[in-house]
This record gives sequence, C-alpha cells and structure tokens, in this order.
Amino acid sequence: MDKPVLVVLAAGMGSRYGGMKQLDPVGPGGQIIIDYSIYDARRAGFEKVIFIIRKENEADFRQVIGDRLSHLMEVEYAFQSLEDLPAPYAVPEGRTKPFGTGQAVLSARELIHGPFAVINADDYYGPEAFRVIYDYLSTHADGDKYQYCMVGYQVKNTVTENGSVSRGVCEVGPDGMLTSVTERTKIVQAPDGVIRYADGDAWVDLPGDTLVSMGCWGLTASFMQEAQARFSAFLAGNLPTNPLKCEYFLPTIVSDLIADGKAQVKMLHSHDKWYGVTYREDKPGVVAALARLTEEGVYPKTF
Repeated sequence: MDKPVLVVLAAGMGSRYGGMKQLDPVGPGGQIIIDYSIYDARRAGFEKVIFIIRKENEADFRQVIGDRLSHLMEVEYAFQSLEDLPAPYAVPEGRTKPFGTGQAVLSARELIHGPFAVINADDYYGPEAFRVIYDYLSTHADGDKYQYCMVGYQVKNTVTENGSVSRGVCEVGPDGMLTSVTERTKIVQAPDGVIRYADGDAWVDLPGDTLVSMGCWGLTASFMQEAQARFSAFLAGNLPTNPLKCEYFLPTIVSDLIADGKAQVKMLHSHDKWYGVTYREDKPGVVAALARLTEEGVYPKTF
C-alpha cells in the first residue's frame, strides 16, 4: 500500500477576510496556520504534501510556504484552473470562479496514486486529527466498498465569537459510519452560550457535542476516478440553470457514493479545538491560542 499523502486546498483567497489569509503570520515564531498543519501531519507520519493553488499565486506560495517547509516534507503543487473541464464542456461566458472543492482535488489527479488526506489551508486542526486519519489510511484499503474516513469535531470547538460559520452537521450510524452531512450555512453561538443554526426564519438549538465536518477527509485513489467520471453529469445538470455559480463539492461526491452503495466513510473524532481566521477579528484570538499551545509545549517556538 502506498503511504498516505496530504492534500491542502489553498486556491481560495478568503473573500470574507480579505487578502491571502493563508499567508498571514499567526504563530509566535512568525508561523502561518498551514505551518501547524504541516508540522502535525509530519509527526503523524505524512511525508509528502500537495498544495492545490491557483497558478497566479505560485510565486507567493513557493516563497512563503513550499520552499520554507521543504525540509519537513516533500512538496508538490497542483493548479486549480477554471478551464479544467471534461470535453465537450467549456467555461460559461462571464464565469470567473473555479468549480469548487471537487474540481480542486481533481487538479491533483496526476500526482495521487494511493490514499490521501484533504484539508483546508486556513484551518487549524490540531495534532489528533492527523494522527487518527493517518492511522486509518495506513491500515484500510478498498474492498467491496471504498474505505474513506472523515474527522469530525464537536461543534462547540468550531465556532467564532465574531460572526456565523458554515458547518456540515454529521449523522453517524451505530456502526460508526457516516450516514449524512447536512450543510448549515449560519451557525452562531449566542451570548447565553447556546449554539444555534438558522433554518429558514427559525433558530434551532444545536448541542455542543454535535459532530461537524471541518473538511478533513481521508480518501483513496478511487475517489479521483469517481470524481472525474461524475463531473460531466454534474456539469450537464447544473450549467443550464446556474452557469456562473454552480460548484462541484467534494462532500457531495462522497455523499453520492454512499447513497449509491459504493463507499463507506468511517467517522473519526478529534477533541482538539479548531482555530481559523474566518473574519479579520478572529486573528487576535488565534494568535493568543497558538502562543498558549507553544507555552504548553505542544509546539516549539520555531519549526
């Protein structure tokens, strides 16, 4: 079995935050958020990382991330391109945004031949996520069904004080397998500490220990084949009605594979607290948290 590799989705520019938030220092030694993920991934066993970026950002990423981290892990790049579509499809006139996380992962299809983990560049996941996902990918191979996994977080560990967040609320069967992920686009923690999500005009309480997805997936090479094969059907069904904004999402592909009986997804757990810079006002809290983790010895000051 090939050793698992790490795939980092880093093509976004962080529209709500402004600027390339992936390159903004937050650690006491000048680290950016992705530095912590690479550090945690390497000590979990990952030896290779593939950054999925836009071609126009390559110079910045090589200088700020790739060249500096190449002593820790082997670094490769894949480029998400709006024009990377299956024949006979072409980019609709007026569209400027790529086609989502499914297309992003597909941009690395020539570089991935075995199991891989997928994370976002602008989320701090903590050490536990990388340990459990590497262990799973190293010990499970596709059989009658594709053997995927996902790391779930308790929603209370993923909210911000500075606005709403979007999270995939997970349902898990008695066998520990993921049965569904429902996207909730407006989750907030009220001043009374209760977490709620908007459902139309109503607000629904969400228990703090509810598992949510933070985009930390473990997949096999079969995902690339399936995502490529299903891309044309997605475009055929969505371009006529939503040509400028439709997106081919990784979680939707996985959900469809579960529904088709072709894949099962083991729900793994992390008890670490998520940190991210969803809004500019989040940064001071992230800086303080990483300084505290450094003082506690979870991370060295420089790495």
